[in-house]
Amino acid sequence: MLSGEKLNAMALLTLLYWIGLSLLGLSLLILFILYIRGIFRDRIEYQINNIPSPEEPRFPYALASLSNSLTSFGIVTDIWSEPDKIQKARLEAIQSAQRSIHFETFLITPGRRANDFAAAVAERAAAGVRVQLLVDSYGASDMPKKYWRRLRAAGVEIITFNPFSWKSPSSYAGRTHRKLLLIDGQFVLMGGAGISDYWDGVPSFGDTQPWFDVEFRLEGAVVATLEGIFMQHWTAFHGLADLRREIFDPQPSNKPLILVTPGHDPTYRSSSMRALFQTSILAARKRVWLSSPYFIPDPGSRRLLIATKKRGVDVRIITDGICTDKKFVHYASYELYGELLAAGIEILEHQPSMVHAKLLLIDDCWARTGSANFDPRSFFHNDELDFSTSEPRFVQHIEQIFEQAFQRCQPVSLSEWRTRSRRQRLVGGLVRFIQWQL
Repeated sequence: MLSGEKLNAMALLTLLYWIGLSLLGLSLLILFILYIRGIFRDRIEYQINNIPSPEEPRFPYALASLSNSLTSFGIVTDIWSEPDKIQKARLEAIQSAQRSIHFETFLITPGRRANDFAAAVAERAAAGVRVQLLVDSYGASDMPKKYWRRLRAAGVEIITFNPFSWKSPSSYAGRTHRKLLLIDGQFVLMGGAGISDYWDGVPSFGDTQPWFDVEFRLEGAVVATLEGIFMQHWTAFHGLADLRREIFDPQPSNKPLILVTPGHDPTYRSSSMRALFQTSILAARKRVWLSSPYFIPDPGSRRLLIATKKRGVDVRIITDGICTDKKFVHYASYELYGELLAAGIEILEHQPSMVHAKLLLIDDCWARTGSANFDPRSFFHNDELDFSTSEPRFVQHIEQIFEQAFQRCQPVSLSEWRTRSRRQRLVGGLVRFIQWQL
């Protein structure tokens, strides 16, 4: 007979065997899932000959074709670059509504801004204005149910974008990241800001000042284009679209050309937003100034930026420093700085608060803005919404906003990057891997 000690040893070995076998099985399952999701996939590299300069009339049509953008016409009639002024402009726009308010957003959190917003839309709904709110189910998950009950009681129609469903759990990763406010089918406000007190600064994130963000007011035929884009999402989640003439009535326009890029339903091989960014950068002759809070360029994008710098183009990137709501994303971004800095690209970290503005300035004549960041989530997962134009006043304002922002930034040096801590390297590398597998 076996002794008690030998029996215990055999039992322990058996347990370790099954634990090891289970871990091996789990590892193989994870690798299989990553394989199915395309971990070894080839990514699109944009190779274009004879791309027109942004100054050429054919450039916007080439860009629109390559990025699945919609061509429309309109003009930017106002710009705000401070959170308080953005909130004030939105509330005044809502209060002016006589027929309809269509609003889509990602982030809304409890606080003063959310309460002021609710009071404004509830008052208009009670006055007979049709108010339709499309809010992301994840981005608005912190809001209490009584908040939505109050709005519905006032007559506000509310739809949540992409709520979790057991029928397709992995689909929950897709979010609407758009920020869109349409008033009476007459004008629209677009930008990057959510309905949240975060934009006033968050001490726990290291913020000591309001966030840097931008909002734009547009008029013209582009409003009807954006109404249609809003209705796409509204009907996708069982809402009833209303395209009556008072709201959806695009008129012939002599206003400047505007491209509207609705980044949605991307695939791992193709992304409208990635095509928009990369084609714009390929066309640059003088400068590429980019602002993105979450800056995680894929290898192809990094090669493109480096090649653009080698062509003699002034490449500057504004992104978050340590004052950010997602420090782990900052670490992942920081890991990618090395080869960019070595090529002479300027990377400037915004101080002393978070940058949330999403801007791209190409040469002296083309600019884009909207909701998309320069990262894999915006390129391949989120439903985004950008617009681009060569309208001179808009381009000049974007240039001024950049010039002002540069004064609040701290440049990152190559020597500083090389001496980053081991912990930062480990966290950054891990987050980078996860980002590209989601």
